[in-house]
Amino acid sequence: MTYAFAGALTGLVRGRFGRRGFRAVSGRHRLQLPAGLRTDRAYDAVGIAERHGPGVMALLPRAGCVLTGAGCWWWIVPPHSDVGVDWPAPAVYAAGAMVTGPSGRRTGATGGPAGGPTGSEEPGVVHWPGDGEPYTHPLLLHIAVCAAAGVSPVWPCDDRLRRS
Repeated sequence: MTYAFAGALTGLVRGRFGRRGFRAVSGRHRLQLPAGLRTDRAYDAVGIAERHGPGVMALLPRAGCVLTGAGCWWWIVPPHSDVGVDWPAPAVYAAGAMVTGPSGRRTGATGGPAGGPTGSEEPGVVHWPGDGEPYTHPLLLHIAVCAAAGVSPVWPCDDRLRRS
């Protein structure tokens, strides 16, 4: 199976394709990592309203890159972190980090780990990972988001476990 074909299947499974090819949604853009954290690896994002952000952050033992924009805090997670996970209603899962809202804002203050001015279009940085790894562990984030939402985490059931 070719890489392009495999990517198309992933898009079909995740609902990215309509009847006439890729479905473009107006007002959407890819959430870009700050310059110091750029990676050639793929990533998704999990967003939650700004008012819940500090509570979720306090519950995480380690957070990767956390960005802000359009009234949400966005945690960068590995691709396909939505597979087998039922994110609670207050959370927004952004496959491919495709989000709705402004594409970025002109920063003149803290844009990087050194705190120096960047002067470029970048999302607001809420948390910069000390180790440079942009990802937040998705299962730990899921538990923290569920706690902030006041719901119990829901995991997929496996019939084989019930039979033993």
